[in-house]
Amino acid sequence: MDSRLLASLLSSLVSQILLVLLFLFPTTNTNNPSSSSSSSSSHFPLLFNLLTSTQFAATSISLHPNSKKRKRSSSSSPLSSSQADDKEIEEEDNDSDSSFSSLQIPPPESYMDQYKVCFKMSCSTFEWLTSLLEPLLECRDPINLPINLSAEIRLGIGLFRLATGSGYEDIARRFNVSEFTCRFCTKQLCRVLCTNFRFWVGFPNSNELEPVSSSFEDVSGFPNCCGVLDCTRFKISTKGREHFREESVVAQIVVDNSSKILSIVAGFRGDKGDSRVLKCSSLYNDVEEGRLLNGSSVDIEGVSVPQYLISDGGYPLLPWLMVPFANPVSASCEGDFNAAIQKMRLPALRTLASLRNWGILNKPIEEEYKTAVACIGACSILHNALLTRDDFSALAEEIEDYSMHGQCCQYYPDNSLEENTVVNKASDIRNVLATKVSEARDLNQPTC
Repeated sequence: MDSRLLASLLSSLVSQILLVLLFLFPTTNTNNPSSSSSSSSSHFPLLFNLLTSTQFAATSISLHPNSKKRKRSSSSSPLSSSQADDKEIEEEDNDSDSSFSSLQIPPPESYMDQYKVCFKMSCSTFEWLTSLLEPLLECRDPINLPINLSAEIRLGIGLFRLATGSGYEDIARRFNVSEFTCRFCTKQLCRVLCTNFRFWVGFPNSNELEPVSSSFEDVSGFPNCCGVLDCTRFKISTKGREHFREESVVAQIVVDNSSKILSIVAGFRGDKGDSRVLKCSSLYNDVEEGRLLNGSSVDIEGVSVPQYLISDGGYPLLPWLMVPFANPVSASCEGDFNAAIQKMRLPALRTLASLRNWGILNKPIEEEYKTAVACIGACSILHNALLTRDDFSALAEEIEDYSMHGQCCQYYPDNSLEENTVVNKASDIRNVLATKVSEARDLNQPTC
């Protein structure tokens, strides 16, 4: 074997051994006596299975020297045979030195960054979530088939499935477990989150909505706005007897100005229109029956403006749901209102893009329908949990892919007396809001 290749392989082996020792015997943090090696070493199996395939592969590649022989540089005085041999030996030594100099053991921080790739969260968030879910993840194993895995590994398997969308065969190979175990851990994580932590996606009460409305007013000038309503569809691919069958599921969300999800309704079949989904949802019933958006109204030019949401033109105009004007006149109050609505909708578009940042939602979900809905709910709950911890690992930075999302068909109300009465009341509210936004624009415009 070529001596340089052998040196490269030995160096790669040394680097792996050093990394193992680094995680098994981490440096004690003198600034924090309470910290111990258990926190880092507990994640060693998780890191070793997932990160060695990427980090070590890259390190090994950098170790192999170029197989092409170096061209001898021309010189005015030719070298003798012995000088030439010495020169070649010197060049080989330099090549070997450069190979060894390229070997750098990545610092622990670079491995911690891989948590964002594998789990869509930082290492500290992963540890926090592990301690929170540990008693729930380590119970209720299959009857007569216990899953002898720690909470870290169980959580890692489920999060890896949600974060990357990898198939169970690939996950089983990475974690050195069976596909059955991967499926169980994924379903268990979704069930625990959707059952025990669904309050992380809960609509605030009237008092808690005050900072939400203040934030929207600072952005747009709209008083008493309490959220943005939007809708998207995720594809589901279920395996039949002969082929895969594809369908879609609707997810209706309400978000605040920080892209936090205040409400989510998922489970309706994708063939339902947005407005129909709204009227069939618990959100619609709760608002109509006074359980939500029941805070104080704001008086604007003699018009009582209740707490309300905003959305696009695919929804009905209601006293508690403001939508853009159809065919507004340019440079008018209506145009200003529509521009403000579009600006306020950006947090919702960013949230939808962030949900699709989770790999399992970025392509057809290869799960049974109920499990797919649970995956959507779990990703939504995790989205809020990360924002609460100021962990933006899964938050979308760009939303260009959703620039056409608001181009929905216009909602057309029926001509019933009851419908017209509601629309007339909502129109009065929208008109006074449009006037207020237009006045705010005129005040902010520089004078000539």
